[in-house]
Amino acid sequence: MSVPDTHAGQPRKAAMAAWIGSALEYYDFFIYGSAAALIFPEVFFDESDPATATLLSLATFGVAYAARPVGALFLGHYGDRVGRKKIMVFTLILMGISTFLIGCLPTRDQVGTLAPVLLVLCRVLQGISAAGEQASANSMTLEHAPPHRRGFFTSFTLSGTQGGQLLATLVFIPIAALPEGQLMSWGWRVPFWMSVAVAVVGYVIRRKLDETPAFEQQAATEGVVRLPLAVLLREHWADVLRVIGGALVASVSTIFTVWALSYATSDSVGMDKSSMLWVGALANLVALGAIPLWATLSDRIGRRPVFLAGAAGSAVTMFLYLWAISTGSYPLTLLLGIVAFGVVYSAANGVWPSFYGEMFSTRVRLSGMAIGTQIGFAVAGFAVTFAAQIAGPDGDDWSAVALFTAALCVPPIVAALSARETAKVPTEQLGERTAGQAPQPAKAAA
Repeated sequence: MSVPDTHAGQPRKAAMAAWIGSALEYYDFFIYGSAAALIFPEVFFDESDPATATLLSLATFGVAYAARPVGALFLGHYGDRVGRKKIMVFTLILMGISTFLIGCLPTRDQVGTLAPVLLVLCRVLQGISAAGEQASANSMTLEHAPPHRRGFFTSFTLSGTQGGQLLATLVFIPIAALPEGQLMSWGWRVPFWMSVAVAVVGYVIRRKLDETPAFEQQAATEGVVRLPLAVLLREHWADVLRVIGGALVASVSTIFTVWALSYATSDSVGMDKSSMLWVGALANLVALGAIPLWATLSDRIGRRPVFLAGAAGSAVTMFLYLWAISTGSYPLTLLLGIVAFGVVYSAANGVWPSFYGEMFSTRVRLSGMAIGTQIGFAVAGFAVTFAAQIAGPDGDDWSAVALFTAALCVPPIVAALSARETAKVPTEQLGERTAGQAPQPAKAAA
């Protein structure tokens, strides 16, 4: 079935909706990471034991990742039944509300242990929202994209994520520069309150987007699957395992964003908070350009080689980045931070939306991506907590954390080596058992 004329121009609209929505949503998600490293140990936990307070604060960052697999089951199921668009709108509103509420929470000094409990609850809601965000946005862009440019168009979801991380970092730079009293009383709340604008703007953008022709065709011909999870586990279980393994590469992002920031600004290294935030900001700025370039390359030479270069390269460059922090040299840290995160990690980060999405057929694509990525991301989220423990009582054993991060890059490499190459497979044939072979005549529905 040919794509209806009513969908003309939708690939660009879908890509921009994915970019802007993901940027706004992940702004919310990443301001939590900055706050967990710099603010929350003093605001929500026992200041008399700074090491334990930092460990507990970083653990709350991982809580959202633990909630994401649960959210993926729910949102993936409904995304494959009611469509991509409705899930995209729902996830954005939920993220905006939960993030705004974090900015309104009372502190430990005000309500005692209830404060961290409420913080964890809001963080869980953030995790549920994030569980459906990328999978729905990736499915939307992939199914709208021209077959020969799926890598490029789906990469907008991840460049949007980097844009959100960049925005979150830029917002926190002036906040972190406030006098200590103002920072700990009201300053840290401002970035969270700004999420009201996130919900309003994101809702307007995504409400104007059409549902994908692939989903509409599936619904009009064979109909939607009543139990997407059952079909997914019966026909695509191996690909789900590959996505779980591949998603562990996100550990590079969480270690870079949270643990490395906490380590660099600790007493053992003593770098300035605002200066280290600029490392993240500039690395993300470079990533905004690198991600679509890597994705475009994958449209030409394939998903596997680009993803493999990013995963293997990250294992090496993250070691160099953490070593640079340990030297206390800011110029060296800035340079290697940009190389490790802005350039090398972007290869894997920019390609996985198309690489994972092309493993599944239309009827279970959102479920497959959501469940597979969120289980892997759950491990990546708690990688920060494990890193804090591995770093020892003084939190300065950077080499152990570097080796730990490198080890987490091994499953993504294995997953990519065992996967089919799908860059040249027609969209309507994606997810078929013959997807790795020569294209066969298209069927009415995947």
